[in-house]
Amino acid sequence: MTEFHPLRPGSTIGILGGGQLGRMLSLAASQLGMKTHIFCPDAESPAFDVTPNKTVAGYDDVAALRAFAGGVDVVTYEFENVPLATAKVIAEHTPLFPGPRALEVSQDRLVEKRFLTQAGIAVAPYRAVTRRDDLDRAIAEIGLPAVLKTTRLGYDGKGQRTLRTQEDAERAFGEIGGVELVLEGFIGFEREISVIVVRGRDGAIVSYDPAENVHVDHILKTSTLPASISAAAAEKARAMAGEIASALDYVGTMGVEFFVASDGDAPQLLVNEIAPRVHNSGHWTQAVCVTDQFENHIRAICGWPLGDTTRLADVVMENLIGAEIADTAKRTGTKGLQPHVYGKAEARDGRKMGHLNLVTLPNARN
Repeated sequence: MTEFHPLRPGSTIGILGGGQLGRMLSLAASQLGMKTHIFCPDAESPAFDVTPNKTVAGYDDVAALRAFAGGVDVVTYEFENVPLATAKVIAEHTPLFPGPRALEVSQDRLVEKRFLTQAGIAVAPYRAVTRRDDLDRAIAEIGLPAVLKTTRLGYDGKGQRTLRTQEDAERAFGEIGGVELVLEGFIGFEREISVIVVRGRDGAIVSYDPAENVHVDHILKTSTLPASISAAAAEKARAMAGEIASALDYVGTMGVEFFVASDGDAPQLLVNEIAPRVHNSGHWTQAVCVTDQFENHIRAICGWPLGDTTRLADVVMENLIGAEIADTAKRTGTKGLQPHVYGKAEARDGRKMGHLNLVTLPNARN
């Protein structure tokens, strides 16, 4: 392993992406005495509100990327669709964590599934689909129902269609065909969970308790702790997340989403997807953990020891989607409620505008 020296307070962390995750990473960095410099093409990025240093330029602007990399001590990113070419330019000039390999794997669903399979991690049955006849063969092998997805740029339900009949297949291919696709077998699962795992530059790994997730219109609505799963399932999910982080030689915080196909003493867990970044289903850690996912990401990329992930109370994280943000002030009088508002200018349908952490306070007094 290459020798490294932990960054000192006062160092500057570069962040690719200026959304809410970049904003919360910047706030966590400042808590540890670090400065941040945020690079994003969007001049209205909400993360710009919490950093004095910003660059507004395209991810394909090599000169701007080089200047940015030259002025910081380490670079990270807040979303997994940073172009791989961008990551490689940065990595040539300053340390980048997580590294380009994590982006390469997570940006393509087919590559990701092959990586997980090779690492011995269980996933749903899948087949690559390029042409219409590929889809027919895949359906014959996997069966229906199934889910047809684009291999790239799909999130919050975008770029995917559920297939229950051959007519669904015809229509779905007409709507999202023309790019590389993957057909996934439909999993009859008991619940969806996720694990936030963190790996340091020294290879140390910590993880958080699994969250039980509920999606509405393919967008995460709530994450509840503790999840309604057995101790064996929780232990297995945390172990699998750690194995994935090690296989990627990962540095930083990662979200790993699972289907719980069966629970009990011998639980069956299938990985749905991985996200090489701080994750929406880990926002609850801000309210009830000794060290939240954002601080631990900063610790990891700076070469600091990872923080304590102990959960101190039960909690429900609720995403505020679109116009729901308007009622935030009215709800802040609720006991145990911790609000986070992202500062986005426009409350569009389906857009994550903030989140609430509702903590179950032990021995709460009226």
